[in-house]
Amino acid sequence: MKFQIRGKNIQLSEALKEYVAKRLGKLDKFFEGDPEAVVTLSVERDRHRVEVTMPINGFILRGEEENSDMYVAIDLVEEKLEKQVSKYRTRLFNKRNKGQSLRGPVAGADPCYYEEEREPEIVRTKRFAIKPMPVEEAIMQMNLLGHNFYVFSNAETEEVNVIYKRKDGNYGLIEPE
Repeated sequence: MKFQIRGKNIQLSEALKEYVAKRLGKLDKFFEGDPEAVVTLSVERDRHRVEVTMPINGFILRGEEENSDMYVAIDLVEEKLEKQVSKYRTRLFNKRNKGQSLRGPVAGADPCYYEEEREPEIVRTKRFAIKPMPVEEAIMQMNLLGHNFYVFSNAETEEVNVIYKRKDGNYGLIEPE
């Protein structure tokens, strides 16, 4: 596995880089080839954050964890990604290979990772008229509805956009390219 390790507000020591490579290298057992992972380590006040992004076969696996100890945060993000990878592999193989995996269960791996999972399904469809509005009005409308996101037609660009509430309390805007 290849790593791009970046640091924000932190000096990256060789020991820290080696620990990231050792822990996240465990995910290599799930993949054929040599996948690449972008790892960002950051420190904000007393919180250590680890973000990992892995583009794999057109999908993007992403994990983010935060802790008061950087090494614990790395461990947590590795566990989270391992669960995501096993879900991704199970769903991918069920669709393409009728349940056959490329490498099969890994020795010593938790067998619950390979159990059949029920596919999520669409249980409700909503239809609504999209009226053009500025971003500020869309934020207000989203907050009035008590939702975490809101789909609207941006009055400035005349395109469909999505406004959403971020974990940090700010807002994000998704625009088509």
